Amino acid sequence: MLDKILKYAFGLTGALTGMTLVRFLMIQNGMKDYLTTIYGIGVIVFASLILGILMFIVGGRIIRITTESIERIELALQKITLYELMIGACGLIAGLVIANLISIPIVKIEVIGVAISIIINILFGICGVYFALVKKNDNVFDGIKGKGAKSGSFKLVKLLDTSVIIDGRILDLSRTGFLEGELVVPGFVLEELRHLADSADDVVRAKGRRGLDVLNMLKSDAKFPITIDKTDRDPHMEVDEQLLSRAKEMDAKVITNDYNLGKVAAIRGIEVLNINDLANSMKPVAVSGEEMTIRIVKEGKENGQGVGYLEDGTMVVVESAYKFRGQLIDVVVTSVLQTSAGRMVFAKFKNIHLSLAK
Repeated sequence: MLDKILKYAFGLTGALTGMTLVRFLMIQNGMKDYLTTIYGIGVIVFASLILGILMFIVGGRIIRITTESIERIELALQKITLYELMIGACGLIAGLVIANLISIPIVKIEVIGVAISIIINILFGICGVYFALVKKNDNVFDGIKGKGAKSGSFKLVKLLDTSVIIDGRILDLSRTGFLEGELVVPGFVLEELRHLADSADDVVRAKGRRGLDVLNMLKSDAKFPITIDKTDRDPHMEVDEQLLSRAKEMDAKVITNDYNLGKVAAIRGIEVLNINDLANSMKPVAVSGEEMTIRIVKEGKENGQGVGYLEDGTMVVVESAYKFRGQLIDVVVTSVLQTSAGRMVFAKFKNIHLSLAK
């Protein structure tokens, strides 16, 4: 409805402009007496109709182009964070200040001085915004505080992997205040979570929705800033590969639960914070000779081995204990193997517990 009103307004403006223009030209050419004749009125009406129709057609296109431009600008502004907007504004101001300093002698040149000054202001303003956004993740206080890139241990930006978001422990970890710096979720990781949440598989869909819920809670009550990086997914690259490339570009660490991703990152010289490593380091250490009671639930990889689990999920492999499957037995710890994939306890059978599994 508003579009039609604006089109008619353009048409009416064109008609009035045509009438006014014809009257002005006739008066200027000494044809004032013809204004009240049929000939003069006909010319005025004809010019008004032609210009009104032309403005009606052109106005419709102008309205459509303007609407599309406003929608694109609005969409772009929605993708820009307040931090990026402030950084861009600072870059624009800096670029315009430099451009005006350069333009002081140039503007005095006759004829072309003003035009060149305008071009310089536009170019330097664009360059200021561009370079400010390119360097938005740099820490300007690194040099003052002596935090050099050589040590590599003071990186404040951390990229979150899909696995660690779905896991959810990153939320509890951030609430404790042990994490330092800015948490960044790449756009392609967010897109992967959305695809998982839309999956037809119930388990996969539940994981995706859990990941999105964790992100919402992180944005609402995290003690350190969390931002969504607008990097789009490259369809020709896997998410893990693109995550490592982005970490290399930003000189950031990667927080993940993926053991294999951590290995690949180490090869490429990218620092990784594995939540499983942290969890394993916080678990009570089982020592050789310690006795415990374990329920055998399945067969191990080696012939005759029985496998059980402690309350915290640690796997216990017991030699020659598969025959006691479903029973509680007393075992003695022989060794403990701890890796980024988890902790594994090896034990040997001591004696059968009196009670059977229900």
